[in-house]
Amino acid sequence: MSKTSTRPLSRRSIETLKLLGMLIRANRLEKRISMDDLATRIGVSRWSVHRVERGDPSVAIGTAFELATQLGIQLFDAEPSRLVEQRATVEHRLTLLPKTAKTSEDKVDDDF
Repeated sequence: MSKTSTRPLSRRSIETLKLLGMLIRANRLEKRISMDDLATRIGVSRWSVHRVERGDPSVAIGTAFELATQLGIQLFDAEPSRLVEQRATVEHRLTLLPKTAKTSEDKVDDDF
């Protein structure tokens, strides 16, 4: 039995999950692949495929991405060959940023 998600999700996140699930279902059906066959290909249960297709937010993101990849669904705007280039760009950006994001607890004394 799946664990019920208790954290609130934005409407946009919920709609995005539903859209991804519908894209996966539509592509699977167009390619005439059963849930069982797709689940076996990526090493998950049929129930996991069903939950992704429903847009269940508690399914592992890796499972959803692998289902999409197996069905040829492009997840980002870039061509697959450009993903490595984009990753390098983001990695470079990350080296320029602080390792953690902390809120400043220091109070500025601006009382003149």
